[in-house]
Amino acid sequence: MRGFLASSIGVTCTAALALPSTPPGAAAHAPAPATAQAAAALAVNAATATGRRAPAAEASGSTQSLPLVPLARDRTLAPTAEQGLPRRDVRHFSLVGVVWDDPDTELHGRVQVRTRAAGTGTWSAWQDVETHNADHAADPDTAERASGRVRGATAPLWVGDSDGVEVRVRPESEPGLKGTARGSRTPTTSYSSLPSGLRLELVDPGEVATPTVRTAAHVTDGAAVAGAAARHDTGAAHDTGAAHDTGAAHGAGSAGAAAAGTAAVGHRAAVRNLAPTAEPAEALAAVEASRVNTELSASLGATEIPALDRRSTERELLALRSGELTPEQRVKPYIGPRPRIATRRGWGADEKLRERGFVYTKKVKVAFVHHTASGNGYRCAQAPSVIRGIYRYHVKSMGWRDIGYNFLVDTCGNIYEGRAGGVAKPVRGAHTLGFNTNSMGIAVLGTFGSRKPPAAAVNAVAGLTAWKLGLHGGNPRGKTYLKSGGGNLYRKGKNVRLNVISGHRDGFATECPGRQLYRKLGKARTTAARYQGR
Repeated sequence: MRGFLASSIGVTCTAALALPSTPPGAAAHAPAPATAQAAAALAVNAATATGRRAPAAEASGSTQSLPLVPLARDRTLAPTAEQGLPRRDVRHFSLVGVVWDDPDTELHGRVQVRTRAAGTGTWSAWQDVETHNADHAADPDTAERASGRVRGATAPLWVGDSDGVEVRVRPESEPGLKGTARGSRTPTTSYSSLPSGLRLELVDPGEVATPTVRTAAHVTDGAAVAGAAARHDTGAAHDTGAAHDTGAAHGAGSAGAAAAGTAAVGHRAAVRNLAPTAEPAEALAAVEASRVNTELSASLGATEIPALDRRSTERELLALRSGELTPEQRVKPYIGPRPRIATRRGWGADEKLRERGFVYTKKVKVAFVHHTASGNGYRCAQAPSVIRGIYRYHVKSMGWRDIGYNFLVDTCGNIYEGRAGGVAKPVRGAHTLGFNTNSMGIAVLGTFGSRKPPAAAVNAVAGLTAWKLGLHGGNPRGKTYLKSGGGNLYRKGKNVRLNVISGHRDGFATECPGRQLYRKLGKARTTAARYQGR
């Protein structure tokens, strides 16, 4: 049974999981009534304690995998040089990509698709699919990379609801000269070989009751922290999270009251159980740690993790990391206000797709910024569907254990939890080949080679990194070292000096995160440092 903690903040105090309470009061909207929230948390915690997964609003979704065939349209090409599929009717899909057998083989060529909008009969123009996607991958020599299920793949392209497709894959031409019997040389053209096992992947992300998404940045402690996340259409922000689906919360008013009482008793017990020689400051710290962990546990099963203001975020840091901080850090912790984050449950992740369990590194020293190269043809209200499509493509089509990125950001500045394991924990992703250890990956949904990223997205990256790097003592304007796990830019074992906020191309020879987004990373570093109070 896969763990249910995919949407949690990542709480380390297991005792606190039995002490539900309301979410932090600094959320950008009014919290649900205490009884409903306590009942929701109690039900989720009971499911977690027994190893039973609480039901979630998961999308069904599907993947159609179609083998490509040789095409002979162009008489200048060899009959088998070009592969693809002629126009055909297919089941509904919204995201497309091409995969092949060997993940270590690169596709040297051009992949183009055109699609028919569902119900209209209108075909799109030909669209290019980004072929260089091998750099978004698990590190060599890791279990995820060596699973035997991993495939080479293009980037996924979001095309919207479609019911027809046509694809062509044309290899790169290689000009040359051919000698004749009389010693003259004539120009010739040959073509590189395409990878074996080419297949077209058509992904339907499925329908799910997704929350509405705020499209404006919110202000916390005087700083614009972009990271507006999901809100329920019903207006009941939190009690529709675990409370609606766990079953234990239906008609559980008395259970909620009992849970609230249990929480109060737990806090009093935390004070009584301190050693008699404990100093008052230590007693207060223990109670504060209990309170913070209690509040974080209430996020289990919710559709969002709410924002906190600066002071509350600092208290949370002290409670979660008190034994790891220097005296100077305890006096003045450098951490940005925690932004709102839509959880995996919030964007409708089907937790049955991913592998069971989680993989962690020691800490987060570097944040790598990416773009998904999935195109810009989506509305922010569609972002949860785009993420579900990428998630299914990464797991079912490419063979990864989970979605590769730790976080995703849409063009309206909404932040989404990516790979499961806890947003505050150092979860190892599959985003920067050779540098997934002690780092995190943040992907902005879209393609930003020639298009400038919206300010809201850049601010969201700044707000997210100010908080997450602050949990691990990182200075967004600083530099640090990571050891390469192997790649096309740095040999395995080399200690590489990197910006604490880096672009994907800083660790691997790639166009990612796109020229225009890469140019904005300096602003993201400056803004993130300001959010941390530096």
